[in-house]
Amino acid sequence: MVVHDYVLPTLFGGLLAHQLGIPIPAFPLLIWAGAVAFGDTPLLAQAFLLATVAGTAGNLPWYFAGRRYGYRILKLVCRVSLSPDSCVRQTETAFERRGAAMLLVARFLPGIETVAPPLAGALSLPAGRFLVYDAAGSALRAGAGLALGLAFHGQVDWLMQRLATLGTNAAILLGALLGAYVGYRFAQRWRFLRSLKTARISVRELNDMMSRGEEPVVLDVRSAAHRRLDARRIPGARAVDLDALERTLAEVSRERDVVLYCACPNEATAAKVALQLRARGFRRVRPLSGGIDAWASAGLVLESVDDARAPLA
Repeated sequence: MVVHDYVLPTLFGGLLAHQLGIPIPAFPLLIWAGAVAFGDTPLLAQAFLLATVAGTAGNLPWYFAGRRYGYRILKLVCRVSLSPDSCVRQTETAFERRGAAMLLVARFLPGIETVAPPLAGALSLPAGRFLVYDAAGSALRAGAGLALGLAFHGQVDWLMQRLATLGTNAAILLGALLGAYVGYRFAQRWRFLRSLKTARISVRELNDMMSRGEEPVVLDVRSAAHRRLDARRIPGARAVDLDALERTLAEVSRERDVVLYCACPNEATAAKVALQLRARGFRRVRPLSGGIDAWASAGLVLESVDDARAPLA
């Protein structure tokens, strides 16, 4: 059958493009390939192998970019990705809790799938270890998608026949569906960014407050993994574990100025925590515009996380 002639290159190319960041849905491709390979064991085995290889090969450039450029590449990923910027924080948390094992399930978690490879590189996960876990995760996705195609091959065949009868209209329909998918992801990102709209404080304003002796409470809401990579902090800042946020807030007066900073694109984590604090009665709370990178770029004083910790007042 002619379709057998192009299922493998289409599957490989589509999954490779997906991992490189082009918004091509991976699971529909795998399901289609599984349905085409029904009853053809050699074709099924080749589809599984190529899907696994494509999934891993597409992640390697992101991994090595993370190794070379660290968190700078994560900011680039968030700017070009359709996933919310908060996925960086979610992926950091997953790495803290599960280590390299989270790569096994990353492909089943939209957003985290995009951020995981460069973050693994930024966290200096050994290349061999990354390759083993990432390939295993790619194989799991390939197996799951192909298995669904086998299970529903009848329905997939029926759908493909209907599309064949539509001729050029089928291409228009598929293009519309892909456009709708991309539009939906853009809408998700737009809603997320809109939810983060809250007043910021500039690094100069914060520095002026500190110089005047106003003693604002400065909270570092970066993840523990991020602080291990970047030991810098704003003088007097207190690292906050978001899982124990209430304990930290119990030590802070609601009448104090509270400034939160992170290293996320759009100050995503700091803005989300600021919204949580406002819901708890804190009115004078603002994220730091540009985060710690803006503070460093302004040439302001930084200290090491290993220095004596300033008590909260």
